[in-house]
Amino acid sequence: MDVLQSLEYGFSVALTGANLTYCFLGVLIGTLVGVLPGLGPAATISLLLSGTFHLNATSAIIMLAGVYYGAMYGGSTTSILVNIPGEAASVVTCLDGYRMAQQGRGGPALGIAAFGSFIAGTIAVLGLAVAAPPLAKFAVGFGPPEYFSLIFLAFSLVTFLASGSILKAIMMIALGVFLGSVGTDFITGDSRFTYGSLTLSDGIGLVPVVMGLFGIAEVLENIEKEDEKGRVLEAKFKNLLPTLHDWKESLGPIFRGTILGFFLGLLPGGGSIIASFASYAVEKRISQQPERFGRGAIQGVAGPESANNSAATSNFVPLMTLGIPANVVMALVLGALMIHGVRPGPFLMKENPGLFWGVITSMYVGNIMLLILNLPLIGLWVRILAIPYRVLFPLILLFCLIGVFSLNSNIWEIIIMTIFWIVGYLLRKLRYEAAPLIFALVLSPILENSLRQALLMAEGSFEIFFIRPISAILLIAGIILFIMPVLPRFKRVKLSDKF
Repeated sequence: MDVLQSLEYGFSVALTGANLTYCFLGVLIGTLVGVLPGLGPAATISLLLSGTFHLNATSAIIMLAGVYYGAMYGGSTTSILVNIPGEAASVVTCLDGYRMAQQGRGGPALGIAAFGSFIAGTIAVLGLAVAAPPLAKFAVGFGPPEYFSLIFLAFSLVTFLASGSILKAIMMIALGVFLGSVGTDFITGDSRFTYGSLTLSDGIGLVPVVMGLFGIAEVLENIEKEDEKGRVLEAKFKNLLPTLHDWKESLGPIFRGTILGFFLGLLPGGGSIIASFASYAVEKRISQQPERFGRGAIQGVAGPESANNSAATSNFVPLMTLGIPANVVMALVLGALMIHGVRPGPFLMKENPGLFWGVITSMYVGNIMLLILNLPLIGLWVRILAIPYRVLFPLILLFCLIGVFSLNSNIWEIIIMTIFWIVGYLLRKLRYEAAPLIFALVLSPILENSLRQALLMAEGSFEIFFIRPISAILLIAGIILFIMPVLPRFKRVKLSDKF
């Protein structure tokens, strides 16, 4: 089945009444998440995971994907109008978007952000449809050694691209690997770190952990902050359509941001935040008037907004074809797939083509929905910004409690969520990132299984990881990336010893 036939089949899945409904719900919730400062897509998806249990896998992933790329759209509204990024990837949009709004050009800024996001999302969906099949064919030759080395490389990239301390990121990965080992050994059947608990015998559930680390911990941190809401600019949004001059200045940044974001989104540990910053830096570097950036340059809105939406789409390539999440949101989507009994990887297209192509084509449908939502409903999103957080946080806490308990009607899972709520709050205070922990929690069972299967194949010899070319390349690359951040410190120590 070629790409065109596959896309036709995908549209037949995505355009069913149920999937259209869940796609619309996903992008609507995602837009709200982007508009409201304080809630990100990771926290929202962690809250919604329990609600997807009663859906089929295709509808669930279509909705969760809509939340993710919908949040990329919605984040631009608060960045431009209030100078507060509704989502981390929209931080760069504040620099020029808010300046344009102050100059009475908030309408064109919002318009070019919406159109640029739509163009980037559409091109990225086509790129996803073209790039995924050959990558999946390449990955068919992967065995346990290759999967172990690939996940090891993913861990090293997450560490290498961590925004904080590398050592803290490694510690979080180690903690995640430990938590992933809790439960019943799949080879021997022995219980590990369960202490006689039936709840822990199946392992530590993903939903209670992510709700505690992201959902409730986010609420606590936001409650502590003083009300720093900016004043919504009282601008009239009658002229949302960019002028011909605006389009002339924006088309180049839109296409450059789309391409840059797509390729950065393929990297484990990369994603929309890196893509938006990189796009802004590129546009400022190649501009003939770099002094305009930070003072209301429309290129500073068009490029980053296109890049973050393109990256949000291409994040699905390594997830769907290799089973490797590119960021913490994709790790949560991977967890949702596993909960529904779907194992992403090179055989996903053959074993579950409806899910694979249905999700891809739903992104195009979702981009059209977002374009319709973001332009006419800007006045509504502005009013939503006035909702006090003291009204929102009790609802979030209630949803967390109901969601976790509804999984298995097990009070112990609420206790697990409470423990990780405390852990998540402390991690934020101590400036530890929770994302590497979630990566490791989701991927460590696959890492362990691949390691033990490879050693069984080689009768206990570690040579198997180095005599197979793909495994050797991936493993050596991972080792190099783990060592690179340590080398500058090692050199400084050597120099200090000499003097």
